[in-house]
Amino acid sequence: MTAQRMHPGYNIRLIAPSGYPHAPEAMQRGIARLEGAGHRVSGKDVLDRRELRFAGTDAERAADINALADASRPLPDIALAIRGGYGAHPILPMLDYAGLEVRLRHAPVALVGHSDFTAVQCALYAKSGIVTYGGPMLGADFGAAELDPLTWEHFWNTLGHDDGHAEWAAPETPALALEGTLWGGNLAILAGLVGSPYFPRIEGGLLFVEDVAEPPYRVERMLYHLLHAGVLGRQKALIVGDFTGYRMSAYDNGYEVGVALDRIAAAAGIPLVRGLPFGHGPAKFTLPFGAAARLAVADGHATLRFNGHPRPKTP
Repeated sequence: MTAQRMHPGYNIRLIAPSGYPHAPEAMQRGIARLEGAGHRVSGKDVLDRRELRFAGTDAERAADINALADASRPLPDIALAIRGGYGAHPILPMLDYAGLEVRLRHAPVALVGHSDFTAVQCALYAKSGIVTYGGPMLGADFGAAELDPLTWEHFWNTLGHDDGHAEWAAPETPALALEGTLWGGNLAILAGLVGSPYFPRIEGGLLFVEDVAEPPYRVERMLYHLLHAGVLGRQKALIVGDFTGYRMSAYDNGYEVGVALDRIAAAAGIPLVRGLPFGHGPAKFTLPFGAAARLAVADGHATLRFNGHPRPKTP
């Protein structure tokens, strides 16, 4: 898909809270697409930082986010993570939660990413009440060899409207209509933060999860961890995104991710809705972490509607 000039003029600042670019050409392709669509991209220096497997030192990566609390610097319209990987956990104690809350809690700024960025999203919501977005990142998504049309179009549509929605096929799912706080992201990150001050306590939520390269037994184990910790019991529904890139063995004996999900749904006693385009695949919705949402399923079709998400001002 060609990145058409659809929504001109947003100021996009790159942030790198996790890994350094392992595919520099994808990063440059993403920048070219965003700039070709009429947007201004700053913070490109983060692409050149290296410290072990990280995009700079812990202090440098934390500073990317803390700069958003600096009143002497203008806020971007979008703060976009370049990639995931690993590295967000060490910087969580270094973030200026009070300053970020003052500057961002009610600001029309979109902080966007997924995968390891889930840790930052959890922490910002738990400590500061800041709503962020699970969505595309610079390299793997905007810089993909072939730009996915759903990913591109849903991103701009979500940021461009007060009321957002997502629709997908959810066959064999009983009819339901629920309201709650939309939140979630990478399952391994969520499970790893349970019990920490950076894990939000959300009652009556609509929890969405995804992961990559995690075999079924590990998916089930992490979900059981959320169950035993009381997290799943506090949710109204579990929405299942993409679980990709895992291997099975003969020993699994038919125990695949779908079976693991069936088992956890029975144990948790809450509705499970599958098929959400979100995760490490090419097609993904942009979903506000912490926004009010309504989930409905009818005739094998799921609809998610949300509002109250930060919406950058159209230039």
